[in-house]
Order: sequence, then C-alpha cells, then structure tokens
Amino acid sequence: MTTGRNKRRSTPRRALTSVTTAALAGVLTSVATAALAGALALSVSGSVQAVPKAATPGFLVAKDMPQAAGNVWTAGKVTAGAPEWDPFCLEKVLPAQGTTWHRQFGTDLDTGGVQVSVQAASAAAAKKLAASAEASAAACAADWLRATPGGTASWDDYGRIAVEEGARVIGVATSIPDSGPGVHLLGIGRDGDTVTIVTWGQIGNLSHAPVAAFKKTTTTAVNKLR
Repeated sequence: MTTGRNKRRSTPRRALTSVTTAALAGVLTSVATAALAGALALSVSGSVQAVPKAATPGFLVAKDMPQAAGNVWTAGKVTAGAPEWDPFCLEKVLPAQGTTWHRQFGTDLDTGGVQVSVQAASAAAAKKLAASAEASAAACAADWLRATPGGTASWDDYGRIAVEEGARVIGVATSIPDSGPGVHLLGIGRDGDTVTIVTWGQIGNLSHAPVAAFKKTTTTAVNKLR
C-alpha cells in the first residue's frame, strides 16, 4: 500500500515538473523572440528615423546682384562648405561646425561678391552668429586701420531691413598709398536657424556703393532661404 501511494503521489510531481519546465521554456522562448523582434524593429525604426541631410537653402542668382551698366554678373555653383577665403571683414566669424554653403559672383570688370549661408544648430545659435557677423563688420574699418599702418578706412551703417528675422547692411571703404581704394558692402540676415551673408566689392569709395540696390539684393537673399 505504501509503495502504491508513493507511486500515485510521485507521478503527478513528474508531470508537474515537465509541464512547468515546458511552460518556462515557452516563456523564455517568447521573451527571446520578442526581444529579438524588438531589436530588429528598433534597428529598422532607427534607420527610418535617421536625421535627414540638411536641405540646401535657396541662393541668389546672377540677376539678383546690383546691376550696373557694363557689369554683367555671372554666378558660380552653390557649393557645400565655406569659401576658400573668408569674406572681407568677416574673418574668423564663420563657424567651424555647422552646415555651410556658398556661391561666388563676378563680372568682367572689377566687381565681385559672394553669398554664404549657414544653418546653425538652433534659432538661438543663428541669432548669435548673425550678431557676431554684424559686430565684426561694424568694427572692420577700425580693425583694418590697426593692422594697416599708413592706410585709411571709413565705414557706414546703412541700417536694418524688415525681412524675416531681420537683416543689416554695412559699408566699408579702405585705401593704402599707391593703390586704388576698395569699397565693400556686407548684408547680414537671418531666417529662423539660417544666417546668410552677402558681400559686394569693387574699386572705389563709399560714394560708389549701390546701397539701395544692395539692400534689395540682401532682402532677396533672406527671402530665398526657405
């Protein structure tokens, strides 16, 4: 009797153990499968949601530059990165990091220019960059004089333009003995997280600068960013 009772009591235990082991194995398999599926889904989701390549902002074309009799503008390609040479008065202003594009402009005569656009990390960063560019342009004449003994320089602030987050135009003229004078106009504007800088330059002084036409060029440059 005792042996029979032991057999009857041991059989359910083995069955229970088998059922429990099978159930546990099934749970573990389900968890592993779910984890693997989740990892695959995350991988796929991550690749789909990857940060897209920054879209190139709109740029000026040749006809947008200040027109003058005998000056026919040509425009280079919109190129990723900063220009080889920093724009006059804006040396060391363009950021080492960020997304930057530029386009060169020229004529058959002595007039040239460049547009540089920078997409900053945020609107606040773009605002800071625009302010830095404005400050550099405003201080350019004095900085140039300190670095150029015997030279002369002058500048004028042509004011702000009501376009998007705003723009500002500044003119700078420089001259050294035994050399022709040079005049430059700089337009600095911002739309959201993107700053654009437009320059114009030729032989001459501030009286030769096409300020009204260049303000239109600057306005167009900012409007074309989006």
